[in-house]
Amino acid sequence: MTVVGILHPGEMGAAVGAALRARGVTVLWASTGRSAATAERAQAAGLEDAGEVGEGCRRSEILLSICPPHAALEVARAASGLTGIYVDANAIAPDTARAVAKLQPRFVDGGIVGSPPSRPGTTRLYLSGFEAPQVAALFAGTNVDVRVIAAEPGAASALKAAYAGWTKGSAALLLTVRELARAEGVEDALLEEWQLSIPELEDRLPGAERSARRKGWRWIGEMEEIARSMAAQDLPAGFHQAAAEVFRRTAEEP
Repeated sequence: MTVVGILHPGEMGAAVGAALRARGVTVLWASTGRSAATAERAQAAGLEDAGEVGEGCRRSEILLSICPPHAALEVARAASGLTGIYVDANAIAPDTARAVAKLQPRFVDGGIVGSPPSRPGTTRLYLSGFEAPQVAALFAGTNVDVRVIAAEPGAASALKAAYAGWTKGSAALLLTVRELARAEGVEDALLEEWQLSIPELEDRLPGAERSARRKGWRWIGEMEEIARSMAAQDLPAGFHQAAAEVFRRTAEEP
């Protein structure tokens, strides 16, 4: 049975680990330097503590990096002793994914779409890379729907950037235009107009506000990575640079 490591089990990583544990896979994590909240999540998911990152790398045949996007390169460097497959499943730009590939010779690019996999049909893990089919086979029969989309690294990250560029980018725009209306004293009139002409916006607004308050600190880096993705293809990067600022301000609110 394949031994899998996860660096580091946040809400998504712990849920992915739990999905593998339900299939009987041994899943490791490294507790050194991690918070009590991380330890609690790992224990609840049934993950085995390898102690140090180096020990987790030594024992793991497949290592999953599931962390905030700003830490992706740091985590890849910390796993430099790995001889198994390294899967970066973070929300990073394709160029960042290719930079990770230079650090990890057996590299598989990944992008997660959806919520933590508590039940089937909620979570898709897109993969690209030569050894992606081997990683996909690991998740057969779990709550994670894995789809291999290309043989070259970068494709999975590009898909995630394009997807989140709309979902989270448009949420930032929605929050910004409501703030403009509030500042100018026309918020009630705007909400009334939305009810008449675009009712789905008013329905979406509370969810956008809740998510931005709870997850905005992680989305800052993701928007910056999407801006890099756009700039690399000579597309306007300002949309998502502004979205990063929206989430930064939200994260700083009391």
